[in-house]
Amino acid sequence: MVHRITLIPGDGTGPELTEATRRCIDATGVQIDWEVRHAGIDVMETEGTPLPEETLESVRRNKIALKGPIATPVGTGFRSVNVALRHSLGLYACVRPCKIYPGVRTRYKPEEVDIVIVRENTEDLYAGIEFEEGKPETLKLIEQLEGMQPKKIAHDSGISIKPISIRGSERIIRYAFEYAIKHDRKKVTLVHKANIMKFTDGLWLHTGMRIAEDYPQIAFEERIVDNLCMQLVQKPERYDVLVLPNLYGDIVSDLGAGLVGGLGVAPGANIGDNGAVYEPTHGTAPKYKGLNKVNPTAMMLSGVMMLRDIGETAAADKLERAISEVIKEGKTVTYDLRPTPNDPTAVGTKAYADAVIACMSRF
Repeated sequence: MVHRITLIPGDGTGPELTEATRRCIDATGVQIDWEVRHAGIDVMETEGTPLPEETLESVRRNKIALKGPIATPVGTGFRSVNVALRHSLGLYACVRPCKIYPGVRTRYKPEEVDIVIVRENTEDLYAGIEFEEGKPETLKLIEQLEGMQPKKIAHDSGISIKPISIRGSERIIRYAFEYAIKHDRKKVTLVHKANIMKFTDGLWLHTGMRIAEDYPQIAFEERIVDNLCMQLVQKPERYDVLVLPNLYGDIVSDLGAGLVGGLGVAPGANIGDNGAVYEPTHGTAPKYKGLNKVNPTAMMLSGVMMLRDIGETAAADKLERAISEVIKEGKTVTYDLRPTPNDPTAVGTKAYADAVIACMSRF
């Protein structure tokens, strides 16, 4: 069977990571017809948009995409291409496994951390409903809000709206339970701040408690987000599948990456009812662009997730095993995977991919 998959190289070091990953996936023997489409800063300069419609149409048509990291300016410029992809394609579930591979520098043992973070992708403060400070519509909104409740709002405020719906909560929480069943996980922890935000996080919590009753075979608990962060650092072995609203999920997934060795080994997937985009969770590292230096593991592991989801389980296991073996051996890895920082014996992106491909050939 030939799989037709959209390939989006991304910005900065993205094209190097994408090429290394594509080579490794092709080396598994899976037949893939890669349809290359572009998004990001470079496309913005030529197309006037960072997310051309032909790129969206390619993903809609093929239903599966593998994407390199794409830059988003901080505090100015266009909104995140990643967020736009999720909203445009209805990719409501962000799935980020946090697993330790022996050989990666971390403070924890492999048996202590094997967590899957399931993050709601379309609502909450990331819904993009914002009002800029000083604008007439912002001042009008402040006036209306002050007329509806007793608290005063400074008139030089910017405002973000935090919508959390029953429908959005139900589908992501149910997704987390179904994921737990499919992947033989034992527990789902729902994360919230319902002690303070009673009508948004409170809705989220009560929806989760109701849905948990449909899954008696899966243990269920709830945790306040700040307490969860402390416990993840102290005793991560207590956690299995976490399901979180959008903002908390974004923050906690980086915390989870820190537990397992950093963003360089943190894969991700954005999944909806009619498609999925697989991508590393890290950024574009523009200062390393073209230097053949950065670690492609996170994108390779995103490719592993993709292979499993399209039914190529044997190929996924083969690629993950090879990545794990190369990291464990520690001889042909990038600088961040060496036992000590700035080790001169570290190899580049291409040589690391070559080592993974060579390792697969021995299985």
